[in-house]
Amino acid sequence: MANSGQRLKQVSLFFLISALLLLPWADLAVYQVEPGTELGRMLSGLLYPDLSQWRTLLSATGITLAFAFIGVAAAAILGLPLALLFQWRAIRVACAFFRAIHELFWALIFMQVFGLSALTGLLAITLPYACTFAKVYAEILGGVDDHNSVPKGTDKISHWCYSKIPSAWSALVAYTRYRFECALRSSAILGFIGLPTLGFYLETAFSQGQYDEAATILLLFFALIASLKLWLYARLVPLYLLAAFWLLPDTATVHGSYLWQFFSQDIWPKAVQAGDWSAAFSWYGKQLQEIALPAVGNTLLLTQLSLAVTCLLMIAFSWLGSQQFGRRPSQVCGHGVLLMMRSTPEMILAFIFLLIFGPSMLPAILALALHNGALISYLGSRIADNVKLRLDAPRGLNRYGYEVLPRLFPQLLTFLLYRWEVIMRESAILGILGITTLGFYIDSAFEDIRFDRAALLIIVSALLNITIDSLSRRTRAYAGLRELRLE
Repeated sequence: MANSGQRLKQVSLFFLISALLLLPWADLAVYQVEPGTELGRMLSGLLYPDLSQWRTLLSATGITLAFAFIGVAAAAILGLPLALLFQWRAIRVACAFFRAIHELFWALIFMQVFGLSALTGLLAITLPYACTFAKVYAEILGGVDDHNSVPKGTDKISHWCYSKIPSAWSALVAYTRYRFECALRSSAILGFIGLPTLGFYLETAFSQGQYDEAATILLLFFALIASLKLWLYARLVPLYLLAAFWLLPDTATVHGSYLWQFFSQDIWPKAVQAGDWSAAFSWYGKQLQEIALPAVGNTLLLTQLSLAVTCLLMIAFSWLGSQQFGRRPSQVCGHGVLLMMRSTPEMILAFIFLLIFGPSMLPAILALALHNGALISYLGSRIADNVKLRLDAPRGLNRYGYEVLPRLFPQLLTFLLYRWEVIMRESAILGILGITTLGFYIDSAFEDIRFDRAALLIIVSALLNITIDSLSRRTRAYAGLRELRLE
């Protein structure tokens, strides 16, 4: 037990000290002349939201829901049979690679073939989510102990259909429901590349300084997430899916020749197409040295700083909303604050902070830390509710600092390490907003119609995420932290 506690301390100190050592290389400047003035205008807009565009926002909400419903349904349908085959190394490797690529990167890829159509948004959500479902479904089903529930000699498919899946059905449904909430956030930020979801109108409103309209969109999105328990019933899902197909925007006609040309020619440098391998290696080496390595460095820098700030926030706020602290009104308020922060996608938070502080790493660090810190604090507060206190336990912050937090910290650190790879993916994608991470160079390559460079950088991003995921597993094992499912 002492050895495990020592390793927990070592892991925690490593992340905090490494972040401090990286600080001199981080651009944390505030470029806005009067950030307080801009923040005041935003708060004023939040107090007096503009409801005049309610018809447009209602349509955008419907499209946001449609992408989420159809994307998750298609991903679950694909993920379940993949889970059956997940013991095959080729399936595991392919799933790890595809889910390591952010939904916005997939959207940028498919947009080159299908344009700003419904198909682009649906594929961007379905493909990585299907691979995530395959991994988690396989873990859930693999944990079912049903060796005595089926006759010997039963084939594997029958075993799964009549024993494993029914036994694990509640866990499968619970995880699918959780991924739907994630899909709502993914669907919303697809608006940042031009699809007509809530994110499109939010970015437009903020860019034009219409903070009252932006506040309406944010409040609408918060209400959508907060009310899931009130309307997301399993028996109504078929009806929702039918409505989702009706709400989808126009889609593109699929031309197989365009798709084949893009993946067989456009994403490869001319040297590869010509068979000049010497020139091809030279081109790849130059791209990796001049673009990929600096982008990876900035992405890692942003990730590790965000991870450290997230760690501090989760320690500071995991008491919010817990029944162990305060009275009912304060618990509801704490729960509401954490709900707002964890429900707001990092992309939207970063965009807001960019308007306040200007284009540096500071907005991205704040966005990543607030979203992930609130998510982990929310989970921590639920666990804190079940901590059994001593009869002479202190009250207030002393109760949290001396009684609850020491027992809670190993689970908080487990959640943080699970979010490490997620923070890395989001650090890369935030480059679309102008921060010089991998997403900045990928977005620029697509704008310059340099699909070969974009493809290389996306592969680098995926390999980086896979590496961080592997380091996270090894770190959890080293610290003696138990495995759990938190994607």
